[in-house]
Amino acid sequence: MIVRFGFVAMSVLLDNASPSRTMTYATFSKLDDREAALRRLERIAEDNLRTTLRLMRHCVGHDVFVYRMTSKIIPLATHDALKDWNPYPPLEQAFAEIGQYAKEKGMRLSFHPDHFCVFSTPRPEVLAKSKEDLEYHVRMLEHMGLDESAKCNIHVGGAYGDKPASAERFVQQFGQLDDRIRNRVTLENDDKTFTVRETLGAAEAVGTPMVLDIHHHAVNDGGETDSTLYGELWPRILRTWTGPDGQPLALPPKLHVSSPKSERDPRGHADNVDVGPLLRFLRETAGSVDQLDVMIEAKQKDAALLQLMADMRQLEAEGAGIRVIDGGSIEIT
Repeated sequence: MIVRFGFVAMSVLLDNASPSRTMTYATFSKLDDREAALRRLERIAEDNLRTTLRLMRHCVGHDVFVYRMTSKIIPLATHDALKDWNPYPPLEQAFAEIGQYAKEKGMRLSFHPDHFCVFSTPRPEVLAKSKEDLEYHVRMLEHMGLDESAKCNIHVGGAYGDKPASAERFVQQFGQLDDRIRNRVTLENDDKTFTVRETLGAAEAVGTPMVLDIHHHAVNDGGETDSTLYGELWPRILRTWTGPDGQPLALPPKLHVSSPKSERDPRGHADNVDVGPLLRFLRETAGSVDQLDVMIEAKQKDAALLQLMADMRQLEAEGAGIRVIDGGSIEIT
């Protein structure tokens, strides 16, 4: 099984490389010339896109081909007071360059909309904002010229005092989205509410691939045993990554990995990744799929990925059944 690693949004190794420069609405509203203020927002967005491309080149330089972009590329893009603003025309070239580079290098790009993007909500106004937020992310991918293999990862959402009813509401409300949006989404188990089994049920109901987060499962396992996880749930998760004809999708299944920040804060993310739990999972699932992409959600971002690869090289030297392929991928032998 080939395993490729990626990281999230920011670099701790590059200087002046934030792809999330922004402007608050308070600052925007104080500017006398609204048109000039909008042009300023567009310049910030263009800078964020150029920085994103710089980060992608940084990834490729380290043999990393899995990368999650920041959601904050276009400041105030979904603010109610700017609904008449179309930021995309002046950003077309910058978006296109990202998409072209990703396709040339075979990079897997994704987004992870923020926690307020929830489709289990009972509140119509929250549902409307969730749709708007997902539309924003999908439009960016479309302007990059990327096909449906570039996904947006979300959670089921809150339980609102009745988790089964909330799960049903998610299926209904998410299912009403246009195919253009639904086909861009993956669904992930969370660390407090919807377990692997519950998230998988929702993913199967709406026909959406599921991303397994093994840290979230560790702190919100729903009483599942390891034998159930590996023997029943994981094979079902893999089937969500196949098409109606039963053939694998054009992209491999995806895993999220992080480590607890501390015993007092088991849900928080540590600076780096403890290789032990990850390696155990990879060994248990080796042979179930040809390739697996793993998103590292660690505070040290790209530095955490490089440290993990250093740990993998040490394990390879110790004869641990690992072959390091390059700076960002391994093979479980």
